[in-house]
Amino acid sequence: MNIKQAKQIGEKMRKFRLEKEWTQVELAKKAGINSNYYAKLERGEKKVSHEYLTKIAKAFGVGIEDISSH
Repeated sequence: MNIKQAKQIGEKMRKFRLEKEWTQVELAKKAGINSNYYAKLERGEKKVSHEYLTKIAKAFGVGIEDISSH
């Protein structure tokens, strides 16, 4: 995963989160991850691991491919 892909995934995570009208803190809590770390993922500052992508997708009720596909 390169920086461009990390930013694209972050944008999709933000889109899903806003559709649900959740804050970053709410989503992080639902996914069981640190809210500061989630914020960095959403901004594309960090590359999301498969483990965290799975947790985030599960919290949204979508498949990993819905977030990670281009």
